[in-house]
Amino acid sequence: MAAASPARRRLEVVLRDTSENDRQVANLELPRALNFFVTPERVATLRPAAVLIAVVDDEAGPSIILTRRSDGLRAHAGQVSLPGGARETQDATLRATALREAREEIGLAPERVEVLGYLDDYPTSSRYRVTPVVGWVEGAFQPQAEALEVAEVFRVPLAVVLDASHYRRASFVRRGLQWPFFQFDHDGHHVWGATAGMLLNLCRKVASSHDQ
Repeated sequence: MAAASPARRRLEVVLRDTSENDRQVANLELPRALNFFVTPERVATLRPAAVLIAVVDDEAGPSIILTRRSDGLRAHAGQVSLPGGARETQDATLRATALREAREEIGLAPERVEVLGYLDDYPTSSRYRVTPVVGWVEGAFQPQAEALEVAEVFRVPLAVVLDASHYRRASFVRRGLQWPFFQFDHDGHHVWGATAGMLLNLCRKVASSHDQ
């Protein structure tokens, strides 16, 4: 058996102590006026959901799969996202949710994915508590997009995602409140909001592990 790549070994170190049953809520770096958004009481009311951060390691090197949502969708049309969605009754775990959604959206068979661990849960304005599941996919993968939901499947090199200099902080105003978010651009794609926030969380955890 071939030795694990340095990228995989690093992710394994970062995620080895994570568990689906013991997850923190991500620090969204909100101003004081928005503290209500992440109170334990509010977070407890959010619908469980999961996304798959799938790291594909092939001849081009490790990269993360992202999608661009179809323009005809009612929610988040045209936005870049990670494969994922709400937990359904048939999902025994959030891990199962992430793997099911990845199979449905991009044709990634669950048996191709080795789950390495979990990132901090990410509360969203659409009232979901999203659990990012990090998985490793060894070798080439040819996506098969579900046309009604996914307009495009593309990949961002892991090195780009793990480079904090690519992320920029921005904000928008809603109902008189200033809402901050993170964003980055790569190869003509604009990644922002919860997707960029979850990837930045991975970036920071990897960077923190280097400092220890």
